Amino acid sequence: MAAQVVSLNVGRARALTSSLGVSGIDKRPVEGPVAVRAPGPRGVGASGLVGDDVCDLRHHGGDYQAVYAYAREDLDAWERALGTRLPPGMFGENLTTAGLDITHALLGERWRVGTDLVLQVTEPRIPCRTFAAFLGRQGWVKTFTERAVPGTYLQVVNPGSVRAGDPVEILHRPPHGVTVEMTFRALTTDRAFAARVLGAGDDLHPKLRAEASRRAEAAGRRPGSERLAD
Repeated sequence: MAAQVVSLNVGRARALTSSLGVSGIDKRPVEGPVAVRAPGPRGVGASGLVGDDVCDLRHHGGDYQAVYAYAREDLDAWERALGTRLPPGMFGENLTTAGLDITHALLGERWRVGTDLVLQVTEPRIPCRTFAAFLGRQGWVKTFTERAVPGTYLQVVNPGSVRAGDPVEILHRPPHGVTVEMTFRALTTDRAFAARVLGAGDDLHPKLRAEASRRAEAAGRRPGSERLAD
């Protein structure tokens, strides 16, 4: 199957619970086209998709999290595991894709979506309590983390527009071999991967490089970590 966007999803700010307040995680399919542009730095910029709300600018949005993509194939696997239907956008993703192995996409990998839009893989999604509250699943953060199929955030290299049905072409895959899954594990369950993640070099944005460096240093101080990192 040729890689494509099977659903384009945007969210408006909605109340989740009294303790969590409002969130834009509830993404709903739209026909499009929707304009996509670089939103600006974290804390100032929100989503890269025009009309897509990001409410917590401290922890979400900005240039390195301009777009969030999740594979329909991975949603299907979750449906089987959870025994429930997961419509497009249920994981808060902007792009529900088909024909792309997002888990093993490389940091710095570039995609052309449709005619003009070019996106670059930046970092995995780390689950939070808002995600758990939206799904209404007890222990969801742990469950999602253990499976290590996080989807990926992307930055906008060339602005454009996107709609459901647009083809996705991989334009560039860097040679370092650092995948979305490896990076997710380094940031969550296994600091021994952090040194490998640093091998992505310039494909690590500054905040991710700082966190990987911190975790690699911590892993180096742990007895036996040198063997685990081989």
